[in-house]
Amino acid sequence: MNILWVSNQIFPDFAPTLHQNKPINGGWQFGMAKDLVNAGIELSIATVRPNIPDTQKKIEGIHYYLLQGKKSILHYDASLEQKWKSIVEKIQPDVIHIHGTEYAHGLALVKACPQVKIVVSIQGLVGVISRYYRGQMPLLDILKNLTLRDILRQNSIWHAQRKFQKRGKLIEKKYLTLCTHFIGRTQWDHDHVISGNPKAMYHFCNESLRDAFYTAPKWVMKNINRHTLFLSQALYPIKGLHKVLDALPLVREVFPDVQVRVAGMDITKTATLMDKLRLDNYGKYIKKQLKKLGLAQQVTFTGPLDEQGMVGEYLACHAFVCPSNIENSPNSLGEAQLLGVPCIASYVGGVPDMVDHGKTGLLYRFEETEMLAQHIIRLFQQDALAQALGENGIPEARDRHNRKTNCETTLAIYKKIRDSE
Repeated sequence: MNILWVSNQIFPDFAPTLHQNKPINGGWQFGMAKDLVNAGIELSIATVRPNIPDTQKKIEGIHYYLLQGKKSILHYDASLEQKWKSIVEKIQPDVIHIHGTEYAHGLALVKACPQVKIVVSIQGLVGVISRYYRGQMPLLDILKNLTLRDILRQNSIWHAQRKFQKRGKLIEKKYLTLCTHFIGRTQWDHDHVISGNPKAMYHFCNESLRDAFYTAPKWVMKNINRHTLFLSQALYPIKGLHKVLDALPLVREVFPDVQVRVAGMDITKTATLMDKLRLDNYGKYIKKQLKKLGLAQQVTFTGPLDEQGMVGEYLACHAFVCPSNIENSPNSLGEAQLLGVPCIASYVGGVPDMVDHGKTGLLYRFEETEMLAQHIIRLFQQDALAQALGENGIPEARDRHNRKTNCETTLAIYKKIRDSE
């Protein structure tokens, strides 16, 4: 079969050709692409950027295309329609697979080539996520922590929420109504797809993870930094760092040495003038909360991490926490489970599909910081429970993220769509 992927990512093998840094996110797509090629698929992968000239190259059996648009992929770009027509005419794909509904470059293809069979993978749903964007932060706290950057760039938490709402209406809703076939993996994304388009054909397929998590050693209690929590990101309120901070004083009463390590850049950094100018609404709020709660010495931002860096953090922590206000199926949670790390997660979106409470992890309501605190305390106190949750999570994650199964399921979906009327 001949398949065209439309991705938001520039793939790492293609990035040097474009003089771009290799991405540290999206690794699950990179692995799946290679699995499909090894299964005999003729695969082309295209993405769009406004500041890079049109480029195409074949690397290790995959045909890569970079299309130069006139606008950011956040906005519909009519200039892409003819380029998509030319590529589709050249490739003659049996199926086009658009990854995600968050960006508009794939929507230009949908409109330009309505006769082609298209399937859209659901990643996040920005229109739905916008409902939860503020993470229950009061508007007064947002206003009190506005920064110069927020005002100049109109990018406060409130502005960002409005942008998500707009993208949901102008981009995402059109994918849901114009397309027929969708790939999803949770009850949450299924219900939103069918609600948005009752005639949609929904195909279930789990996601695979990044290569390193299948070969890395498993979590071992004797090798951990006790009373250390790990969070995979905290760039904006949806990810729930502020709620973890609210829970920490209760944990500290029992475990005064508790530590939290957060993957990614330090959003609170103000060491230089440039840092101060970069400080955003949420970073300023978190910085104030760290000071107010006396937690500045207990929360560390690791800086950006590649696969191996993430593996190291997972294996060194006492527990992984996924405290998001909304998620579909967070790959970070799957990664932690596959490594055998004890997990705590908020009961939101598609997360309950991934965690059997009390068996493969512990669940709590996002706003119930007291429950989060007690879950943490329980895992710190009960080594047998932590060990059991981690061990029980491994086979569940191994089945869910099985590369061979997921590749075969994807192929079956492509064939079904190709052969459909």
